[in-house]
Amino acid sequence: MKVLGIETSCDETAVCIIEASGAMGTIAPQCNGAHGTQAPFQFRILGNALYSQVAIHAPYGGVFPNLAKREHAKNLVPLLTQALKEASVFASEAKQSRSNYTDSGLLRQSLAKTDHEVIQNILAREPELLEQLSVFLEQYEKPDIDAIAVTAGPGLEPALWVGVNFARALSTVWNVPIVAINHMEGHILMSMAHDGGFASFEFPILSLLISGGHTELVLSKSWMHYERIGETRDDAVGEAFDKVARLLDLPYPGGPEISRLAAEARKYGDAISIFSFTPPMLHSGDFDFSFSGIKTEVRKLVESLKPLSDDTKREIARAFEDAVTHVLVEKTIKAAEEYGAQTIIVGGGVSANTYIRAALFREAKPRGITVLVPPPDLATDNAIMIALAGYFHAVKNDFADAETLRANGNLKLG
Repeated sequence: MKVLGIETSCDETAVCIIEASGAMGTIAPQCNGAHGTQAPFQFRILGNALYSQVAIHAPYGGVFPNLAKREHAKNLVPLLTQALKEASVFASEAKQSRSNYTDSGLLRQSLAKTDHEVIQNILAREPELLEQLSVFLEQYEKPDIDAIAVTAGPGLEPALWVGVNFARALSTVWNVPIVAINHMEGHILMSMAHDGGFASFEFPILSLLISGGHTELVLSKSWMHYERIGETRDDAVGEAFDKVARLLDLPYPGGPEISRLAAEARKYGDAISIFSFTPPMLHSGDFDFSFSGIKTEVRKLVESLKPLSDDTKREIARAFEDAVTHVLVEKTIKAAEEYGAQTIIVGGGVSANTYIRAALFREAKPRGITVLVPPPDLATDNAIMIALAGYFHAVKNDFADAETLRANGNLKLG
């Protein structure tokens, strides 16, 4: 099965095509219930295109939703074209070249009337995307794909709508079924991907999802079933990294900058940081998180020490990362032991943090717990994870109605 994946939940615009096969019950020899006769799950990436908006949002110190929306609309068709060409799944090109259709009036007349009415209705609020897609559909026939998977939530709703409406238009014109994907499920599956298949695991599995908008502990007792057993009560961990970075006058995105300074402090500083912050909610008796309080601690310290030297910034960054890592790792390990999970999956943009990864591996290994993390370049948002999730929903015929599909910025996993 060939799946087209579309991701526009925040500030990455991404499109990919994967080819996948195999059954859910046979994704790994050690997986519970993996006793079927079908071939194990495997996939390959046929085409992949991504545009990051980080540089565009950097002057704002964070993602500006309407700007993200505009950039998605501007870049989706070029990325789709790039991914499809790389994947070699175009059925054929139109007889007339694109240069013959530069006049928008001719474009609208040359498309089938019903197709034009469909995309005009769906993309009424995205005139630039409508125009680009009209050109694209005139130039290229339906590609060899079996399903379209698109992020329906959670995320920035203006950004999500662009991807959802783009997928709806393609689904309707091409008569290809559409799958609505929870972005966080995509992160889970991306962390499980290994050597063109999935790493071995046993249920139950515990997922630590850490990003700019999420901090969650999610338990799975069976395939594609999720139960949130802990979540942040205020700021997400990635948001806290960014806010602390702003307090230290560091550029956006703040997470990598905090980690860079913290690593320098550990390498060249004393064995123990001269500062310390309270690991938030460490002894709360549950698996919830909170990061607003530690941000306040950092702000008060910064205000008392201004102006900050470079060495002071390094030590504050180190102390902050130490405290955050401590609570993330301790609560995750405790939850894994309480629920009998022998596999911990770490997903989301903050999973690229090497210090948090190392701490989890260090604590999990003596307990016989396996930790699965995505490659650093696939820890952030991408279309591959959406296509992976799309495949497993498609094989269950879990399709959405293109007419009624809606974006949901607050979509919950499970």
